[in-house]
Amino acid sequence: MDALGRRIIVAAFDGWNDAGEAASAAASLLRADVEYEVVHSVDPELYFDYQYTRPQIGLDAEGRRTLTWPEATLLRPVGRSDDAEIWLLVGVEPARAWQAFAAEFIDVALREDVTGFVALGSMMSDVPHTRPISVFAGSDNEAVRQSLGLERSLYEGPVGILSAIGHASEQVGIPTASLWASVPHYVAGHTPSPKATLALLERLESITGITVPRGDLEAESRQWEASIDAAAADDEEMSDYIRQLEQTRDTWDSPEASGDAIAQEFERYLRRGGEGPAKPGRDDPPRR
Repeated sequence: MDALGRRIIVAAFDGWNDAGEAASAAASLLRADVEYEVVHSVDPELYFDYQYTRPQIGLDAEGRRTLTWPEATLLRPVGRSDDAEIWLLVGVEPARAWQAFAAEFIDVALREDVTGFVALGSMMSDVPHTRPISVFAGSDNEAVRQSLGLERSLYEGPVGILSAIGHASEQVGIPTASLWASVPHYVAGHTPSPKATLALLERLESITGITVPRGDLEAESRQWEASIDAAAADDEEMSDYIRQLEQTRDTWDSPEASGDAIAQEFERYLRRGGEGPAKPGRDDPPRR
């Protein structure tokens, strides 16, 4: 468990990287479990397009109207500890100047002696809600892959801000890993997806060795699954489609499967620009 060290940034961003709000919900649970303090927050004027990510107006505790701007913030647990600890990098995916955005946080990470970086993401995929949520666990760092038994992605194509920060981390010697949960694409009306959030947190705990909170996710996952079952029961076409996905997933999980089906699904998702599963009849690029 020492591959990522004892001071690990866990990053999750709203937006393209966050299907079913699974990654941002995982970060929120982590944040609620420990008292955190701000280490660094970017100037929103530099990185956000307010026509795309608009500021929000609301009322404070005294009833005064306040304006909240999009943000990206690095947080650390209050107080120092000799135990391994999770820091959080959370916020909204920036609209511009990604290299400067990544460099700004990498500079802070180096100053604070951060030892590892884990990206949390979630993607819409051709998977059934009735089976365990698949989590692609990968790393571009050979030592991390060997130590933690992670995959190496051979994907080439468009990426999100998580990949940009992860690449910058590796370039300065901070080892990285990434966890991507596969969210069934047909559950768009049933977000957030607590089952995917739970799967991310369980995998995060397994690679960091740090106990992470689950909250009420197990009960919420059962309720989420039951609500989709009820919707499918009234839709024969949807029920047939789910059965097809179940058969495919069971084939992946069989002893004869190659073992890299999750990685292949992850790469297919990224090739489609994060737009969910392919349309029926659409040709996918060759798998590795």
